[in-house]
Amino acid sequence: MKKFQCRLLIVFSLLFPIFFGVSYLFVWNQLNNPITLSGDIVLDFQGRYLFSIEKGSNLKLVNNQLSNQQIINYPLLVTGWARLVKKDQVQAGDYWISSVDTPNTLINKFFQGDVAQHSITFLEGWSFKQWISQLAEIPQFAFVKNMYQLELFSKIGADIDHPEGWFFPDTYYYSKNDNVFSILKQAHSRMQAELELAWQSKASDLPYKTPYEALIMASIIEKETGQADERADIAGVFVRRLQQGMRLQTDPTVIYGMGDSYEGNIRRSDLRNFTPYNTYRIDGLPPTPIAMPGLASIEAALHPESGSSLYFVARGDGSHHFSDTISQHIEAVRKFQIEQRVKDYQSAPKKP
Repeated sequence: MKKFQCRLLIVFSLLFPIFFGVSYLFVWNQLNNPITLSGDIVLDFQGRYLFSIEKGSNLKLVNNQLSNQQIINYPLLVTGWARLVKKDQVQAGDYWISSVDTPNTLINKFFQGDVAQHSITFLEGWSFKQWISQLAEIPQFAFVKNMYQLELFSKIGADIDHPEGWFFPDTYYYSKNDNVFSILKQAHSRMQAELELAWQSKASDLPYKTPYEALIMASIIEKETGQADERADIAGVFVRRLQQGMRLQTDPTVIYGMGDSYEGNIRRSDLRNFTPYNTYRIDGLPPTPIAMPGLASIEAALHPESGSSLYFVARGDGSHHFSDTISQHIEAVRKFQIEQRVKDYQSAPKKP
């Protein structure tokens, strides 16, 4: 009997390391082998799957969902391992899952809250109305379309009366758990910071009393510019006009003042009609910006090109011809807008 027990102990001592090694290898493989994305799973253009964890979910429930979708095998094993390494908590949100992920990387993602980042881009020259329309297309932000502006400004802590110009055009990132106010707050803070920084290094003898006036000018430059290298030249024309007491006479401000009544063309009656934004009728700058200017237009407003030109006219290809005198300007208008006949003539810069 003792011999048998001895032999049994020897066999067990030999088999245990093998059993342990095989078990460890099995567990390691299940945790670290890449997962499979197949079946009815809808992938994005990068081959990723967007997986959602709802509030109140736990890791066991999440792993069962992943198992039902045939993304992982042995959900109990994965949950048990996560508990062993004290990473069994999950954070709600959307997560990108790709074919390079493993059950182990998913455990880490869900524990750390490495949620999927979505992006939204606001272009230079857009109005605040266009910003709101863009945001409202995202389901989690759709409610913003029905908010009163004053309530919206209060939510983002913006001490402003009129939104135009006060939000910096750029690409912003958000997750499922973010709200629309955080995006607008970022954009507003960014514009304040960029404007203040640019104002500190402005050129001398500019006709602006405040940074806000420079922001108004930047918005006009943004809407007038078809080619990036013309921004400073256009700024120079407008600055010299203000310095000499001339009216700006710029169509984009007229269009902004027309609001929803603008149908694609400016008539002579529109130029005669008084609005606070009709720079053919008012002296100086309009009361507010007319769009969200980018940094390049802000820099142009604060560093205009020196020179003597007081007029410019569209060539028809997005660029402009600059003139010093009214007679030169009339000749340029005749050449580029009356005599010239090109199929894709462009009387104003292409802007969104």
